[in-house]
Amino acid sequence: MTDYRTLNVEVSERIATITLDRPERRNAFTREMGAELSHAYRACDADDDVRVLILTGRPPAFCAGADLSSGDETFTDPHTDFSAAGVNPPAWRLRKPVLAAVNGHAIGIGLTLALQCDLRIMASDAKYAIPQVRRGMIGDAYSHWTLPRLIGISRAAQLLLTGTTFTGSQATDWGLCLQSLPGDQVLAATHALARDIAVNTAPLSIAASKRLLWSTFERDAAHIGASETDLHLILMAQDDAKEGVRAYLDHRAPAWTGSPSALPEE
Repeated sequence: MTDYRTLNVEVSERIATITLDRPERRNAFTREMGAELSHAYRACDADDDVRVLILTGRPPAFCAGADLSSGDETFTDPHTDFSAAGVNPPAWRLRKPVLAAVNGHAIGIGLTLALQCDLRIMASDAKYAIPQVRRGMIGDAYSHWTLPRLIGISRAAQLLLTGTTFTGSQATDWGLCLQSLPGDQVLAATHALARDIAVNTAPLSIAASKRLLWSTFERDAAHIGASETDLHLILMAQDDAKEGVRAYLDHRAPAWTGSPSALPEE
């Protein structure tokens, strides 16, 4: 992997762990971090040796939000290539599962980046908020699209329109994350989930299912049904469709050979 200034990327057991790495600033988000995270996402998605991605932060926080070192000009200089998306592509556009190990405070874009991931485990002893309306701005990183889908329009309105702070326990109750744990246990639990996915699920099947899952709200039932049929036909032609059954019957771990890159472009 490329050496980054604001990230650390390690690949082990087919899991790429991407760590936001500015601990002296509580991993505050900058334009450079956004560009590097975009590059890391693309590199991991193109690497067949990577099955699962984990996004986490170097303690003492996951991400404190936008870097405020520019003072009152933090939100007033859009530059020529400004995008509120934060990263390109967002995590849900990758063909591989992206798990957020939110191991500490996640504020503003620190939280909204985690919302782009497929699954989240969050620290119970951390604080979370999308406080931009309290700073004269609005939520970013597609948060007006992800939040209603994750927790419903009413709860999303509460978080986006009030900027209220909430806890990991509340996030679990609302369905925003799979579970909340003490911060020092979050990364290990996320790695355990990632290993289960990396070993026991077929990469091409994951890519196909993820594509359908994230497109559900934009398509009607007939369209999703037709896409499921098309993707089933693609998967039926892969050896993994046989290997999964063989491994189950033989009581062993499957040896997957399919690649997410075999999934046709939409």
